[in-house]
Amino acid sequence: MSFQLRVYVPDHPLIKHWLAVARDKNTPNALFKTAMTELGRWLTYEASRHWLVTAETEVETPLAPCSATMINPQVNIGVVPILRAGLSLLDGAQTLLPLCSVYHVGLERNEETLNPSCYLNKLPEKFDPETRVLVLEPMLATGGSIMMVLEELTRRGVNPEFLRVVSVVAAPPALKQIGENYPQLRIYTAFVDEELNDRGYIVPGLGDAGDRAFGT
Repeated sequence: MSFQLRVYVPDHPLIKHWLAVARDKNTPNALFKTAMTELGRWLTYEASRHWLVTAETEVETPLAPCSATMINPQVNIGVVPILRAGLSLLDGAQTLLPLCSVYHVGLERNEETLNPSCYLNKLPEKFDPETRVLVLEPMLATGGSIMMVLEELTRRGVNPEFLRVVSVVAAPPALKQIGENYPQLRIYTAFVDEELNDRGYIVPGLGDAGDRAFGT
């Protein structure tokens, strides 16, 4: 591939375990949603490692003063779940980022053209340039949905250097588009699958993550 893109596939046994549970077609809806919550948690943990802004301070232990490092509350953190399927990752992400602001974006894919259309956009008109934004999109397949959201975020002032994407599985078509347009961006995914089928689904993938998470 001629483009540059920073894609991270964490080598963590819990991520591998929950990915296997999510992939299994025999996994019940409730357990599938649990798997997605756990993947959201562990992938967000990895994504936030060198992304959160910290501040040095001092705290009092029961015995003495002690220097300490804490998350800087003055730097805004935004989480953008792409509806519907992105909601399945949100609970896990929020357990690690409890002070984040959540901005919902709802997209629907045309099953004939595979192009997305937006039915809900709760992004602010302008982001503070220091804001860190985490996008939750379980499936990076054709790239249409993620590209639409990234374009909206950068148009509203988000610095691509401060953007992170958490995805359960990704495929080359989406990664190619992101890499050509946002080489600074970092993606954290449990696995990169090889191809899409003629319906634009990742193979082997997860199936329809939204339907499986919400039992529809």
